[in-house]
Amino acid sequence: MSGPWSIVETSAFDPVARVDPHGRLKEQREQCPVLRDEPVKTWLLTRYAEVRETVNDRSLWRHWTHAEEGALLRRMDRDPDAPRVDSILSMDEPDHSRVRLPLAKAFYARINAMKPQIEAIVDEVIDAAPQGAPFDLIGDVAIPIPILAIAAILGVERERFREFREWSEASILGLNPLRTPQETERMEWGSAKLTEYFTELMTARRAQPADDLITDMVQLQAGGAPLSDDEVRVNLSALLIGGNLTTTDLIGNGVWLLLNHPEELAKLKTDPGLAGPAVEEILRYEGPVAITNRVISDERTVGGCPMHPRQSVITSLHAANRDPEVFEEPDRFDITRKHVPHVAFGGGSHICIGAPLARIEAKQALTRLFQRFPDLELAGDRPTWRALPFFRGMEALVVRG
Repeated sequence: MSGPWSIVETSAFDPVARVDPHGRLKEQREQCPVLRDEPVKTWLLTRYAEVRETVNDRSLWRHWTHAEEGALLRRMDRDPDAPRVDSILSMDEPDHSRVRLPLAKAFYARINAMKPQIEAIVDEVIDAAPQGAPFDLIGDVAIPIPILAIAAILGVERERFREFREWSEASILGLNPLRTPQETERMEWGSAKLTEYFTELMTARRAQPADDLITDMVQLQAGGAPLSDDEVRVNLSALLIGGNLTTTDLIGNGVWLLLNHPEELAKLKTDPGLAGPAVEEILRYEGPVAITNRVISDERTVGGCPMHPRQSVITSLHAANRDPEVFEEPDRFDITRKHVPHVAFGGGSHICIGAPLARIEAKQALTRLFQRFPDLELAGDRPTWRALPFFRGMEALVVRG
């Protein structure tokens, strides 16, 4: 064993961890489950108990401005001096509840009402994939599914789906701190286009309501919900950007795992009712989000280590989800394993708001994909894992049906 490892060495920044982070995270959890990574002034937690306790602790801060100077969390902010409206991803109380609660209520009601339509979108995308010829599961299936689903939820006109997808894919580049100047230019273009389009839709829905989430949000505003137009736009963009990439990776990682574990795929084909448990096991075993963060708000001890206010904490969701103290044979992929709550969606007041939608999309994608392509197989070289720190997904996955 070589650990303890630094935070960077367990992330997609590192070429070895990019392919497989789990070996290093296992060493970290066994040798130093509460690590102070001084060069980036951040604590790293890798044991389930401390991770779950931390993400569920509502007294901790979320916003990067609370962290001490030099902390990795502060360095990840792309323009700390620019004026900004924050999304619920980084808000603290009382603003977090003020914005999240009405947004979540409207979003969840909309998802429940549109579940058949969302599933039909998934089927339509999969049915368009070529039969008998190799295709890229990521580009042809996993990317369009969440983008088209959220477009329908928001109320984007079908004739503008192509533009909306282009803007969405450009905006997602903002999650990559290693992007090129050309990618930054494209990201800024996509973000500006989305802001312009959301403004246009909000104005249109105030004049003529429709059956969509944009209408729900402007009607909440009209009914007295204390939400500014900027907050609505920023949080709709956050739903779009955060949810699309991670759902793409959830679907892609899931197909890759099932094709590499034929005995588990056979279980799913025999009993399509296992699609839900399969999604939960994919989230546990190879979840799309590697970490989440908090900032210490008071003097405390975590895992026997003293921590002080303004110190930043990164919790490794990947490491926690393979902790043998919680999960039996954690490095075995098993879609029929006894359910134990994973932390793939974080926890507490900041638990992923898009989790219900991601589950619907992934469950339907796995079900429909293996119905249409019962003999689906890998058709290319080993996948290239994306060099996007703190996320887990593939650039491409060539398959043949």
